[in-house]
Formats: sequence, C-alpha cells, structure tokens
Amino acid sequence: MDATAPLRDPGAPSAENCSVDRRELDDVIGESCRWLGERQNQDGHWVFELEADATIPAEYILLNHFLDEIDDAREARIASYLRAIQGKHGGWPLFHDGDFDMSATVKAYYALKLTGDGVDEPHMVRARQAILEHGGAERTNVFTRFTLAMFDQVPWRACPVTPVEALLLPRFAPFHWSKVSYWSRTVMTPLMILYSRRARAVNPRGIGVRELFRRDPEVIRDWLKNPTGHWIGDALIQIDKVLRVIEPAIHWAFRDRAEKWALDFIEERLNGRDGLGGIYPAIANTLMAYHTLGYAKDHPGYRIAREAVDGLCTPHAKGEYVQPCLSPVWDTCLASHAIQEAGQSAGDRAVDQSNAWLRERQVLDVVGDWKSNRGHLRPGGWAFQYNNPHYPDVDDTAVVVMALARSKEDEANREAIARAEEWIIGMQSSNGGWGAFDAENEHDFLNHVPFADHGALLDPPTVDVSARCLGMLAQLGRPKTDPVVARGLDYLWREQEADGSWFGRWGTNYIYGTWSALNAFNAVEWDMTDPRICKAVDWLKSRQRDDGGWGEDCATYWKERRSVSKASTPSQTAWAVLGLMAAGEVDSPEVERGIRYLLEAPRDGGKWEEELYNAVGFPRIFYLRYHGYSAYFPLWALARYRNLTSGNCKRTIHGM
Repeated sequence: MDATAPLRDPGAPSAENCSVDRRELDDVIGESCRWLGERQNQDGHWVFELEADATIPAEYILLNHFLDEIDDAREARIASYLRAIQGKHGGWPLFHDGDFDMSATVKAYYALKLTGDGVDEPHMVRARQAILEHGGAERTNVFTRFTLAMFDQVPWRACPVTPVEALLLPRFAPFHWSKVSYWSRTVMTPLMILYSRRARAVNPRGIGVRELFRRDPEVIRDWLKNPTGHWIGDALIQIDKVLRVIEPAIHWAFRDRAEKWALDFIEERLNGRDGLGGIYPAIANTLMAYHTLGYAKDHPGYRIAREAVDGLCTPHAKGEYVQPCLSPVWDTCLASHAIQEAGQSAGDRAVDQSNAWLRERQVLDVVGDWKSNRGHLRPGGWAFQYNNPHYPDVDDTAVVVMALARSKEDEANREAIARAEEWIIGMQSSNGGWGAFDAENEHDFLNHVPFADHGALLDPPTVDVSARCLGMLAQLGRPKTDPVVARGLDYLWREQEADGSWFGRWGTNYIYGTWSALNAFNAVEWDMTDPRICKAVDWLKSRQRDDGGWGEDCATYWKERRSVSKASTPSQTAWAVLGLMAAGEVDSPEVERGIRYLLEAPRDGGKWEEELYNAVGFPRIFYLRYHGYSAYFPLWALARYRNLTSGNCKRTIHGM
C-alpha cells in the first residue's frame, strides 16, 4: 500500500486562529533548553541513541553463536526487542511501519531460533510464511548470504567471489581499496578473510533455518544477480565464474601476503572501544576473522573488538538492542547549535563545555584514508564517534566548525576552525561537491559488481554534505564569488530536482535535502527571489500536511514512492520550517502553522514524540532513527522563529 497521506492543498487558505502565543513559545523553548541541559554529560558532550532495524540486533546473536560465546540473558533481552518490532506483515521492516524486508526477516528469524524460540510459535510461523511467500531465503541479499554460508545454510557459491588477494591489487586496477567508501573498506577487509578461509560458525547448538528456503540451496545455481541490470553487471558475473576456477591458485600464491596486509590494516584501525571504523558490521567481521584465524580470546586485538561490539548493546523499553554505532560528536554539535539559537553563548557553561569537548576530539595527528586522493592535506576534521581518527566526517566537521564559530570564543576556537577550514576546502571534489569521508569517490563501475547489490559501495558528493560545507565557508566570511564556494553552489544547482526539491542522502529525505540547500543559499546571501529558490519554497509548502506539520516516509528513497507521507514528525517539520525561514518565508502562514504544530505536538519535556525513522545509512537498504533529532531540531526551529520575529534580529541565517 502506498500510504500517501493527505497533504494540504497549496491553494487552500491558511487555517484560522493559528497565531503563535509568545509566552507559550518562550515556555516551550525554555523547557526544551532545560531538558537538554540536564542530559549534557559532565564533560560537555551529548549522546543520544541511534537505532536501526532488526538486522544488527539479530547479527549480534548470530555473532555470539558463531564464536561460541553465548550470553543467554542478554540474548533473551534482544529477542524480546526483536519480537516487539515484528511487522504486521509477519516479517521485519527496514524502518518503523515499513514494508517486509527479506534479509532483515531471515536474520531476525534465525536469531530468535538460536535463542530458543520454537518454529511453531505464532510469531515464528508468521515470519516463516512471509519469507516463503516472498520467494524464500534464497532471495536474501549478498551480506545475508555470507552469514548463511558461514552457518552452513547455503553453499559458498551463493556468495560472489571476494578473495582477500584483491587487497593487493595496484591502484590502477579496476578495484582498489581506495576506490570504495570508508564503510565498505572497513567491512570488506575482514569479510574477505572470512570468505577466503570459508569461515565456519561454531554454532554449538547446531541450529539451522533450511525451512526458510523454497528450493534446496545445494541445487540452486543462479545465486548471483546483476545489481544494476547493465551489461557491465552481466559481464562481471561471467568474470566471477572465471575467478572461481582460478581462485585456488590465487590463494596458493598470494593469500599469506594478502592476509598480512588485511590484518595490518585492521590492527592499525582497531580504535579501542569504538572498534574498526566505529561501525558494528566492521567490528563483528573483525571478531569473526580473528576467530577464524585461530586468535585466542585473550589476544589484545580480539579483546578490543569484543569490548567494542558489546559496547553497542543498549537497554530498551522492549528489551535490548544493538546500535549500529555511537553518535556523540554529531549529537553534541547539533545540540550546541540548538541551545545557541535559543540564546546561550560563550560564557554559558553548556556552550563552553561542549566547545571544549569538541576541540579535544579534532583529529590533528592521524592522516586517514582520505589521503589516497588528498595526501597533501593536513588533518583537521572531526569523526562521528568518540574516536575514529582514520575516518573524519566532512559533515560533522562543517557543523562543528559552525557551532564553534557562532559562540565567539575566538581565541580558544581560532586554530581549530582554521585547521578544519583548510581540510574542508581540500576535500572538495572536482565536481564542486563534497562527499562524507572521501574526495573523488565516484568509481561508478564498481556499482555493477555482484557484491554491490546493496548499492552503497561508494561515497560520492551529496547535496546535504555540500550544503553544510558551503554554510560553514560562508559563516567564516567567504563570499559566493570565492572559487571554492562558487563551484559548490554550481554543484547544488545542478542537483536540484525537477520539482524544485533536493535529494537528502543522510536524512529523510527531500525535506532534509531542501532544508540543507536553502540554508546554504541563505548563508551566501543568494537572491532568495531567484525562481529556482521560489520553486523549492513552493515544493516545501505543497508538502505541508493538514495538521500543520511535515512528514516524509523512508519509502521515498524508491523513486516510484517519492510522495509517501504517513504522518507529520517533529524532526521533519523543524527542517521544513527552518528551510522556509532561510528562504525568507518567516512571516508566511505555512511557517506559522508549522510552529503551532511543534508547540502542540506531544513531547516529554524537551523531547518530542517520534517513532518514524528520520535518517538513512544507505538508501533502500539501511535506515536510522536518531533519538536526539526530535529534541534539538524542534528547539532550533522554535528558537529561530522567535529570533526572526522578535524585531531585533537581522534576517540572515549564517551557516545553518
């Protein structure tokens, strides 16, 4: 079902009696600021939960059974969470109230079976029926088939050839580790060891899920699919067949050297409690690779990885789940923006402490993987997690700089800002945009390989990250005629959609992208009567819902479903209102109705209620719910509205 909810008719009159009560506005802003202040850690940072789908909690259970490190008590709590988020369709979705997803459902079912759920229990019957009705477990994605192969549920030929020796290929080869995204290289490097060694789970209870297949996995021959349908994908499937024939010879000649390269790569980036790459899949693959290579459980690297993966386990009202990673830098810089918008500044304890905490985490002494295309740069960025020095995040860096710069702690912040500005400018790609972690990471050929059925192998420039970089540069005084800024603005204009919106790569979705772009154009003092800006404004207004809010479903990442809107959400309403205000629409009825929605929407102190997911890891594959978004973004929007309607605030919004 499309579930397209009713939207306000753009030609309809505004709702009556929607004026904003200033005392109510002040009260909500004050309460929200106090709520955020109470949740700031003593060292100055904020961190909120980051929730994904059933996949990672299920993978945690599978990991324990792979390693024979079963934790019955914790796994029972995770199983409770998995049961609670099962969809009405019998399976598990990729986001709240989403459609059935085959891979998430197979992993959740397998995990529950490992924890002792019987196959005849009603929830297991419903899940199994849904899997079989959708084509069976043979329809899972590549990553799930790797897991099933390690548990002897499918033959290894169900997985594309992924030899560890590929890590030794020279830079001019079609594949090179530097040509894929940071998350791909950290996940793939230990996974290649697992594939090349044909890793096998201990699985001490001997539990399988063959009942989920419509065909016997041993007789299936057409496992590999062309992820794009392009002729290149067909050709690569034929190359895969050739590689299977010569693979034993490749292993004989090069495996030892390749595994040493992989282990050196991993050990340099083990990253303490944050783990390899700071992301669950890479950390879990590292643990399984160490186990497969015979590492003792008290080996220092093994212990570090185990501690990192356990550190992602999070209590939940429904039991316990596993976060995909931790988001303290992102949460801290955004929360800082919100409280500064609400009136706090340098000299206020919350701002000073968050600034100090952020400055301490700037990466100044590690030249990360971005060096492959920008080796001349000095490091100067911030990572997303507590520690992840090889992978500073361009988006985080831009937002941190804007938070530091607006607080006016000039002496304390000047050097940090200067180093970050230098790094951000150097990370601009030749097309004028910025990617999240790398420059020039646009080797589209790789999206055709059978391994890339998730469509997220690369890290090309995106509108939202680029807009933040432009906002930062403008806030630091660079005009729109500056060559770096001008190239970035040209990139944004080229990326505008036909309907006037912009795609949101890292937040859901066109509302997020459009808010980001409009902020950037405001920051550079673009003429906001430009017809292209007006088209974006009209699009945002047309998407307002009858209740005055905005909402956009994660299903909009499928082009044929880009209009799906199930309900208004505080986060997306805040983005829409901030975007309209950036375009000069602060006095419009739409903004006023959006502010009223935020004032009236249910909340617990300073956190608005929001179940629908608000962000994306990989479009159509992996979605996220930032629990902090429904706290600091509504506060930010309300405070900006107060500032811009108070009569004493210049109507230019710098940076964000």
